[in-house]
Amino acid sequence: MEELLAYLVRSLVDEPEGIEVESFDEEDGTVVLEIHVPEGEAGKVIGRGGRTAAALRTVMKACAVRHGERVLVDVVA
Repeated sequence: MEELLAYLVRSLVDEPEGIEVESFDEEDGTVVLEIHVPEGEAGKVIGRGGRTAAALRTVMKACAVRHGERVLVDVVA
């Protein structure tokens, strides 16, 4: 799932080499994916009114369901 999210986010920004995706598991089994973006690129990942970020979360939730997992996606600037 990390690779899919990294691929999607890198296609949205001007500086794809600055994108890092970090994952860790919470106690309840939820996988948390943090997208670390350069300061100037955060707006492109979040989108107008958060629509792009919501779309990324929807895609990742669909991917997680196929693997029988729960996922949270956070954007860290």
